[in-house]
Amino acid sequence: MTAPHLTPSRLDELVAQARDLPRRRLHLNLHAGPDEPCQRLINAMEPDSYIPPHRHAEHTTNECLLALRGVFALIVFDETGTPLRALQFGGPDADLEVVELAPTTWHTVIALETGSVLFETKSGPYRVASAKVAAPWAPPENDPAVETYLSALTAWARDQLGARRAGERPAPLQPRPIEL
Repeated sequence: MTAPHLTPSRLDELVAQARDLPRRRLHLNLHAGPDEPCQRLINAMEPDSYIPPHRHAEHTTNECLLALRGVFALIVFDETGTPLRALQFGGPDADLEVVELAPTTWHTVIALETGSVLFETKSGPYRVASAKVAAPWAPPENDPAVETYLSALTAWARDQLGARRAGERPAPLQPRPIEL
């Protein structure tokens, strides 16, 4: 567990550390341990960090995300891996201020700006074996296909967010697969 308050300089440190890591992200637990009933963490992420699409099917409560710095895209998928929608949280053009996801929702989050930081909370206790259900249709972390998949997914999300800003119909109304 960390000190109960996070200063801007501590967030700066997390961002700098995340930039130096191979995964290009770093989380900081705010809860005392895995058995706590409320898991709370800070996640500093760079745009080239890949969180494989997943869901939290073992949990019975929602996951909640809040951008503290930067801009993120939340991408929601159907059961086959087709992205249904991209929503921006963080930044002046945010679609959402707070993200709340049901445990059965397939999703991922992509940082759209360098130095992005989010706050995440979900129910505990945390159990590695059941914390996330990996999407069978997406490459696992460290797979050679990740770079191509993340690039295509990011381009798709930016396209969807840009279309919505321009007043066009967004992807939720007409889902289409990511073209790799």
